Amino acid sequence: MPAELLVRPGAESEMDSAYLWYEQRRPGLGEDFLSQVEAAFKKVTRYPRISGVVFDEFRRVLVRRFPYAVYYEYSENDNQVVVYTVFHSAQDPEKLRDRLT
Repeated sequence: MPAELLVRPGAESEMDSAYLWYEQRRPGLGEDFLSQVEAAFKKVTRYPRISGVVFDEFRRVLVRRFPYAVYYEYSENDNQVVVYTVFHSAQDPEKLRDRLT
């Protein structure tokens, strides 16, 4: 059974900003971005341990075709995936640490 998905407000905001940025570059590209993020969400809810722990208890899955990664925690007891950030890989890694702590 797939895990329950919970997307934190900060991650939603990051997705919205990226969507708008891509849509301004080329109409429809923002929709492609969201589609790939949704595919990453689906992957981690079906296979929450698909990636190893990369920082503390956080796991990471890459977003296909876009320079983003989804950072999440998986609670086996609750069968829940919590997405904390949808992070652009060119950003300062210290920003990532701040978002995950």
